[in-house]
Amino acid sequence: MKVSALLTSAGINIGLCILLWFLYSILRKQPGNVCVYFGRRLAQGHIGFENPICFERLFPSTSWIMKAWATSEEEILAVGGLDAVVFLRILVFSIRIFSIAAVICLLLVLPLNYFGQEMIHKQIPSESLDVFTIANVKEGSRWLWAHCLALYIISFSACLLLYFEYRSIAKLRLTHITKSSPNPSHFTILVRSIPWSAEESYSDSVKKFFMNYHASSYLSHQMVYRSGTIQKLMDDAEKMYKKLAELKNTAANQMCEPSLVRCGLCGEMTNSFKLLTNEAESVHDKEKPVLDQLKSDLKEKESAAAFVFFKTRYAAIVASHVLQSSNPMLWVTDLAPGPHDVYWSNLWTPYRQLWIRKIATLVAATVFMFLFLIPVTFVQGLSQLDQLQQMLPFLKGLLKKKFVDEVVTGYLPSVILMLFLLSVPPMMMLFSAIEGNISRSGRKRSACCKVLYFTIWNVFFVNVLSGSAISQIIAISSPKDIPTQLAKVVPRQFLNVYVTKYESGGQFWPIAHNTTIFSLVLSQIIAIGVFGLKRSPIASGFTFPLVIFTLLFNEYCRQRFQPIFKSYSAQDLIEMDRQDEASGRMEEIYKLLLSAYCQFSTASTAIFKTQDSVRSDGSHDSEDVKSGLSYPTLCSLLYQEFDK
Repeated sequence: MKVSALLTSAGINIGLCILLWFLYSILRKQPGNVCVYFGRRLAQGHIGFENPICFERLFPSTSWIMKAWATSEEEILAVGGLDAVVFLRILVFSIRIFSIAAVICLLLVLPLNYFGQEMIHKQIPSESLDVFTIANVKEGSRWLWAHCLALYIISFSACLLLYFEYRSIAKLRLTHITKSSPNPSHFTILVRSIPWSAEESYSDSVKKFFMNYHASSYLSHQMVYRSGTIQKLMDDAEKMYKKLAELKNTAANQMCEPSLVRCGLCGEMTNSFKLLTNEAESVHDKEKPVLDQLKSDLKEKESAAAFVFFKTRYAAIVASHVLQSSNPMLWVTDLAPGPHDVYWSNLWTPYRQLWIRKIATLVAATVFMFLFLIPVTFVQGLSQLDQLQQMLPFLKGLLKKKFVDEVVTGYLPSVILMLFLLSVPPMMMLFSAIEGNISRSGRKRSACCKVLYFTIWNVFFVNVLSGSAISQIIAISSPKDIPTQLAKVVPRQFLNVYVTKYESGGQFWPIAHNTTIFSLVLSQIIAIGVFGLKRSPIASGFTFPLVIFTLLFNEYCRQRFQPIFKSYSAQDLIEMDRQDEASGRMEEIYKLLLSAYCQFSTASTAIFKTQDSVRSDGSHDSEDVKSGLSYPTLCSLLYQEFDK
């Protein structure tokens, strides 16, 4: 590829960025797009509607850029949560590393590569990119020391930044755990692979087991139900509740217009409601058989999994880590994810199937990665004009035009590759869901790792090795030859829109850390191979300690910071328990646990929370219906009845 092709690609991308910036700046001002660009502020009631007739809305502005730039980390933490802060930290960290590498390479490495050999240079736009790489440096050149020095500077800078970021985010996570409002997940564990018994139900088994072995700390439990039928039951309960709310409103007004339409709840004529004299008694009499039917149906749909609640955080953490049975495949316990983080469809998956699912998803992901070789190889062919002309000889005349050449080799490959890459995240999310993750954040973390592995393999290794590596598979069959082969081929927002559904406590940061370490070690190994090819054993030898240092640094971070992101400390949990007991908040927390893990859709919650009730005086109450059962209360009642 020539420099002119690279500049053409950069020019097109910059032009598209400016166009998108103009469109965003204009579209965000239109009243019809408020729900798109200001979803969070609209939900919180922090935004109003202005006069739609305003010519200023037709022109772009830059004020939003300065507002976004001036937003402090504390504001983002208060609005978006710790995960949002970590995501932005990852972006800022990446920009810092890129900036350091860009300055070092532009001022030190690139000029040395350009003048690495005695040759007649063309005008820079006509130069091949190869003259700017280390491939243009003569063998045994003393200037290879500059490349080794640049590698040291970039590696040490990256490790230093990683350390400060890891330490800072670890402190934020500890603060998030100890200073935030009581989290139901701190008192809850998820128990799976509950043994089946013909004499008692799963619920009875759970209660009997934990009352026997955790009697002093066990509070209560909630069963997990199989999907499908249970969701249908809850949908039916949702419809039933709407009918009950209408019934209460009618009874409160002590009147109902005659109608021949039958009531969907009981099948009687709606004018029969005139006969109701005792509102609460009549309505609850109608609710009782429905609740009994729900209880009977739900018990039949119990799965071998349950949420178990404990009286203290410390008791929950201990129970989650202790082996509950001599058979490790029974009574398997884990810390429960947050109520809004639960991935319900995976909770009733038999525990014994998980290892099969993991192997199957690994095989499927591997097959998908190899199938992706087809578009990647095609894209690589586009960047090499000679190969493209051989594959498609009828395009020779068109490809000889300079602008077409620059667009095809410089811009088109990246566009095609990005279009194909759009299919990767959904596929990896599907694989991670099948894998059996019990939380939404865990599924996304798993998918994130799969995307990283996929990108490293397909976009880096295959993209640079296609055409050479595929034909040289035998040559790289030995692991010791991989650095040499790579050395040969390589040189040739949040305040307005982001709505937090759940909080993982910054658990995505270790993924960014590990990815950076992997990238550093990979680049160092490639450098060793390059220095060896360039007959500079001293530079190659000095790079070995850098690899060892990077791995030792990673091990230190793994020992010092990573445990904070995996579990909670007994010291913090016991102190939090003591504070809640001293303040008298424990009873409130226990009541919260009863409905925190209700297995129903969030849409149902929204509907029932917005039902208006009518008091006897005709006034309205915008909260849950006071004279009847709110949806969370319905769930709590059912679970309490099951535990009796």
